[in-house]
Amino acid sequence: MNLNALDRRRFLRGASGFALALPAFEAFSASAGAAENVVPRRLACFYLPNGVPMPLPEDPAYQDWSWFPHGEGKDFRFSKCLDPLEPLREDLTVLSGLSHPASRDNHGHHNADQFLTGAPIGGGGKYRNSISLDQVYAAKVAEQTRFSSLVMSTDGGTGPERKAHTISFNSQGRPIPAENKPKRIFDMLFAKKDEDAARRLALSQSVLDHLMEDASSLQRQLSTHDRATFEEFLSSVRDTEINVTKSARWINLPLPTVDVDHLSLDITAEDPREYMQTMYELIYLAFKTDSTRVATYQFGKEVSKGISDYLARAVGLPLTHQLSHQTKKPGGWKNFGTFCRFLSEEFGRFAGRLKATPEPAGEGSMLDNTLLLFGSASSAFHLSRNYPLILAGGKSMGFRHGQYLDYAGENAYRGGWIKGQPEPYKMRPSHNDLPLSNLFVTMLQRLGVETETFADNTGTISDV
Repeated sequence: MNLNALDRRRFLRGASGFALALPAFEAFSASAGAAENVVPRRLACFYLPNGVPMPLPEDPAYQDWSWFPHGEGKDFRFSKCLDPLEPLREDLTVLSGLSHPASRDNHGHHNADQFLTGAPIGGGGKYRNSISLDQVYAAKVAEQTRFSSLVMSTDGGTGPERKAHTISFNSQGRPIPAENKPKRIFDMLFAKKDEDAARRLALSQSVLDHLMEDASSLQRQLSTHDRATFEEFLSSVRDTEINVTKSARWINLPLPTVDVDHLSLDITAEDPREYMQTMYELIYLAFKTDSTRVATYQFGKEVSKGISDYLARAVGLPLTHQLSHQTKKPGGWKNFGTFCRFLSEEFGRFAGRLKATPEPAGEGSMLDNTLLLFGSASSAFHLSRNYPLILAGGKSMGFRHGQYLDYAGENAYRGGWIKGQPEPYKMRPSHNDLPLSNLFVTMLQRLGVETETFADNTGTISDV
């Protein structure tokens, strides 16, 4: 193995038909030309279904379990829904008062399809979507990586129209199937695709077992710094392999055909959390090896009766979708908020991992060069306005953080649905939100895409 031939696309290769993409080493910088040695810019988007807790200010649960922070600008305080993100306070911005104009009258359960597209998909009739934000950026960087993008969700596939299992759509507006099996994602990223290799991997349970001879040869030639980087990377890959195996039992549960409340399921409360951590870790490894620079992950679909409805078991609660419907029951806001806190914890764990990892062959951290969008296209009960949004990372792209940008102000609808009154999505708004596509254009421009338009934007957002 000739170190002078190393570049950022170098693979560790075994004699058994396996290849493992390598992270960047100091040697990459020394041997790569100026055109090759460009710090990558990455984008990852995450979608949570069913909105977020929004109790009324006079409700005792308001201080603890209202999803949006209290205060504004730099002077804000996280509630218990988001306080796991406190260590990342200076690396993120919370936004309210943004939504897609074409979908503000939609029922909330129709919204995952248009979260990253802004298309007027409507609530019925002819369905027509458009390209999603992630795929616009993927088209720009596709030729620079092995995979143009990584599309993931807990439920997998595409799902039906207006109840999508994916938030990624191609240039024709067709849904891109999402992968939900960690083992398949891992093998796609790190195992050569041929039948013999697949059989050997099934017997050995580890890609690394087939690569150690080449790994040892490379390790002897690396600098002290690169050797430490390599050892940490191999440890991460091994740990992820182990977690992939553990999570398989949970994700392979058969979908229920009866009322799931009465099922006795052979899973523990920790399985969904471990599954989500594994999915995040796969994105981390894909980014670290520069296998892709674009990823999406839809935590759950907008309706029940799917594997994602079990995610609430990570915090000892029965079903995810029911939480948004039971906020008027004793402890309802706390239960809903506790689930949202779980999502915040795992998002924070992922973002913190990026922050703690120096940018391979570059300056700053991986988080400084990775833009993360976390949010939903619903807020209060089935309401398609005032999306709960978090933008994190991307400081090397000029993003300013440590703030809560409250564009909704006192006009934001708060509270659950009161029987006898119209549902929130049917109520006339007191003001119009800003187009979310204004933020999308800002994101694309900072990522290096030359564009002034996306969906129905009216400009950009200069506050981030």
